[in-house]
Amino acid sequence: MIRAARLALACLDLTSLDDNDDAAAIDALCARAQGPAGLPAALCVWPRFVAQARAALPASIRIAAVANFPEGALDTGRALRETQAILDAGGDEVDLVLPWRALAAGDTAGPAALVAAVRAACANKTLKLIIESGELPSPELIRQACNLGLDAGVDFVKTSTGKTGTGATPAAARLMLETIAGHARRDAVGFKASGGVRTVADAAVYIALVRELLGESALTPARLRFGASGLLADIEAVLLRQGRLGKPAAPEDY
Repeated sequence: MIRAARLALACLDLTSLDDNDDAAAIDALCARAQGPAGLPAALCVWPRFVAQARAALPASIRIAAVANFPEGALDTGRALRETQAILDAGGDEVDLVLPWRALAAGDTAGPAALVAAVRAACANKTLKLIIESGELPSPELIRQACNLGLDAGVDFVKTSTGKTGTGATPAAARLMLETIAGHARRDAVGFKASGGVRTVADAAVYIALVRELLGESALTPARLRFGASGLLADIEAVLLRQGRLGKPAAPEDY
């Protein structure tokens, strides 16, 4: 569990996307990111808080923000405006919601064009595509959504916004990882589990799936992320129980 906790922290996108977030909430989140367990991979916030978070954190913590979130509208103009706002404020990563309702209704071209436009707009930044897997009604649509993003050049496919009834599930994760593994870009694309990942035990399930389907080399922040707000507390609890909280990571932790 120490290994899983350390890896989950290294791959954590510590997230706050509440409707009532304000500057004080983001200050608290930034302080939380620099706690005794160590540093997460990134913070994920609304675009309007990117500059504040970037100024408060070391460069080793990346700043991610959401675009076309949470609705996943088929509105390329909005997605591009929000993406540009993230870039202008110093963001490192864009978490883009796929127009999944349009895709489920049979429109492939519209969602594909939106993702391609955003990919072009943030060509030198990390782009994660949220497919909202819990709302797609069939395995075929989950695979189609992933392939749309993979073909467009996204860097990660991500399960969920966390704003619907179903977040990440192992079944959807397996489908997504199988799709990555079968694609020509398999070694350049990562997976992000988001929505309902609250404990190290939850994270360990996805770690095992990534290891099985993409290999040990994919167990790095460049290929695996967890989008969560509560996971950090359990990471700290696990490390505290094992006497590792507040201590540098040792070789046996990995």
